Amino acid sequence: MSRTDHRGTSPTRLKSPAAARNREPILAVLEEVLPMRARVLELASGSGEHGLHFASAMPGWQWQPSDVDAHSLASIEAWRETSGPDNLLAPIRLDATGAWPDETYEAIVAINLVHISPWEVTEALVARAGERLSVGGALYLYGPYRRDGRHTAPSNAAFDEDLRRRDARWGIRDLEAVVEAARPHGMSLETVVEMPANNLSVVLRRR
Repeated sequence: MSRTDHRGTSPTRLKSPAAARNREPILAVLEEVLPMRARVLELASGSGEHGLHFASAMPGWQWQPSDVDAHSLASIEAWRETSGPDNLLAPIRLDATGAWPDETYEAIVAINLVHISPWEVTEALVARAGERLSVGGALYLYGPYRRDGRHTAPSNAAFDEDLRRRDARWGIRDLEAVVEAARPHGMSLETVVEMPANNLSVVLRRR
C-alpha cells in the first residue's frame, strides 16, 4: 500500500513532502540501531525517496526497496536510474501478506505502513520478520502510535478518525499490541524514539 503524494517532477519520479521532512530524523535513528554493513528490506517504499536517501548516506547498507503499487515501483526505479548509488537495488513487488523473498536481512524497515493498512498486514509483517531477520536483526517501524490506550496528541486522534473514515480497516495502532504481536515470533522491543510531528521510531530486535 502506497502513501505517496503523486505530484511529482515527472510522470514516474514521484515526490513525497513527508519523505523530505522525515528522512533525516529517521536516518539518524537507523544509524544508531543498524550496523555499518547491513542488508535492508524496505516495505511500502512509496516514492522511493527514503531508500535513495538512506542508501546514498550509508554505502555499507544494501537497500532493497519494495511496494505493491505499480506507480510507486516505477517511481522507485526512476529515482534509482537518475541518481541511485550501487547499493540501492532494483525495486521488487512485495505484499506483506504474500510471499516474501527467500533472503535473510539484518534489518526490515516499514515507514508509515502499520496505520495505513489492515491489522493483518502488521501481523504478517512481524511474522515474516521473525523468519527473515538474522539473529540480532532489527525491525524498524515509523509512524504514529497510541500508548497505554491513548493518543499521544490531539492531531493524532484527528488523523486516526480520518484514516478510519477512509478505510475502516486502517487506524493508529496501540504500540503495546504491535509489540505483543511480535513476541511469539522471537522479537522484543528494544527502543522507542520520539520523532517530529508526534511520530515514533519503534525498534524491535530478533532474539
